[in-house]
Amino acid sequence: MPRPASPSSSAPAPAVSAPAGTPRRGGSLGPVGLVLAGGVSVQFGGALAVTLMPRAGALGVVSLRLFVAAVVLLLVCRPRLRGHSRADWATVVVFGIAMAAMNGLFYQSIARIPLGTAVTLEVLGPLALSVLASRRAINVVWAALALAGVFLLGGGGFSGLDPVGVAFALGAGAMWAAYIVFSARTGRRFPQADGLALAMAVGALLFLPLGIAESGAKLADPVTFGLGAGVAMLSSVLPYTLELLALRRLPASTFAILMSLEPALAATAGFLVLHQSMSAAEALAIALVIAASMGAVRTQVGRRRTPVPDLAP
Repeated sequence: MPRPASPSSSAPAPAVSAPAGTPRRGGSLGPVGLVLAGGVSVQFGGALAVTLMPRAGALGVVSLRLFVAAVVLLLVCRPRLRGHSRADWATVVVFGIAMAAMNGLFYQSIARIPLGTAVTLEVLGPLALSVLASRRAINVVWAALALAGVFLLGGGGFSGLDPVGVAFALGAGAMWAAYIVFSARTGRRFPQADGLALAMAVGALLFLPLGIAESGAKLADPVTFGLGAGVAMLSSVLPYTLELLALRRLPASTFAILMSLEPALAATAGFLVLHQSMSAAEALAIALVIAASMGAVRTQVGRRRTPVPDLAP
């Protein structure tokens, strides 16, 4: 499940870059543990969101997540509002729109298909972006692996899955790719996490009317709001904090590879929290997509012998 990552470090991926000056030390269990803890937090936040949907609806859950996360990030970051150009504001607004669309489409997806399946389909967007950015022949292999995984996941035609849920997941993947590009651009225009906080506020303002239209006064129910705040903390605030700490000590290429494990973490969360089981073919499909993501990341690293670069032109 997607979530905000430090714009100065690009976006969650399979293609990210570490902040300038990040030490290039590998092998430390500390930062690896932080990234994995962030991934677990995100996917269990997604599972919690599914349990909340009968109370607040998919749009209501997205609205609560974005609203609470925006309030927390604005209070913590206190971004400066003056001194930015029109181009700066245009960039952060588009970033916020991409973020809101990514989350909205994803939540509509997990309301219809299993969490692990949705994340596996969604990660195809960043994977495609990573493959296209590298432009190497080996990427045919990674693309073939990903397509094989998708074929297995759909049982040869997605006959066992809600086609609307599949479409929403693929749309979320496309928005995740856009998120990566505009996250990098925002990071170059705003210091620290200021751009992320402002983009989150944009997304919250866009979705709040939709959530109110769908769920109305239900969003003000203390239990519903509390669970929505829990989703925001698990899916946005906590993983962002953990990943920001990890990126100070972890090579960006290692970070990107760890992020490729998200489909497996999502499937685990779906099994433990939502009791969503999977067949051997579905497990193999997820493994193929993870392998394709890792291979695409390593291809980019091998191409330049440096951590994965920003993908934004």
